[in-house]
Amino acid sequence: MSIPRVHMEQALAEGAECALTPAQAHHLGVVLRRAPGAALRAFNATDGEFDAELTALRKERGAVRIGPRRREPVVEPELRALIAGLKRDAMGWAVEKATELGATRIIPVLTRRCVAEGGKTERLAAIARGAAEQSERLSVPVVDPVRPLHAVLDGWDGTPLYVAAERREARPLLEFLPALSAPCAFLVGPEGGFERAELDDLARRPFVSLASLGPRVLRAETALVAGLSAMSLSLDHPPDASGTRAPHVQPRPG
Repeated sequence: MSIPRVHMEQALAEGAECALTPAQAHHLGVVLRRAPGAALRAFNATDGEFDAELTALRKERGAVRIGPRRREPVVEPELRALIAGLKRDAMGWAVEKATELGATRIIPVLTRRCVAEGGKTERLAAIARGAAEQSERLSVPVVDPVRPLHAVLDGWDGTPLYVAAERREARPLLEFLPALSAPCAFLVGPEGGFERAELDDLARRPFVSLASLGPRVLRAETALVAGLSAMSLSLDHPPDASGTRAPHVQPRPG
């Protein structure tokens, strides 16, 4: 039986007693059928990951006692995922995969061809938290409230933004990867694609690079996974002095 991981907002240290949220208590008791005495893993980005024990559980209340630390905290490269509003299930799936692929911030945006508003922030944040727990990340990405794309771009801080574009003249994303560094961001459009005027506006912004993902037309969520996978792998394998990105294997916690 696998040991559940729970993300804790509180500071973690050996010997501390931490309260579970109602959602965590419900999940552990009702869904996973755990009882006091069960082994857990408690984690957050600031303190790392610890062995823990479920010490109390009743309805939607619970507590855990923190044991020895298993993993030290690590600094993750900043990778933002901008996702145009998708239908409910597709948006949830996209947030889950963005979390698994290392996105540190997820920004739902509205474009002209969006057929949905992207979903409630609370629901998407819960999906991101669950994906972080399952994928053995130490951090949970921040999920922003949905905003119009032009409003997000007008307030952008200059971080390089790569846009999955269907234009034939866009450079392949692969060509950008050797020089890729954090922070950076990736934007995918809605199910119907960007309007030409939106792509023109994006191309005029100095921090934006239009990038092609290949000759095939991809679903929005497929494009998200393809682009984030390539960018995340590049950020996780920084180039050495010769400019070659050395292979790296993240050790799996014991």
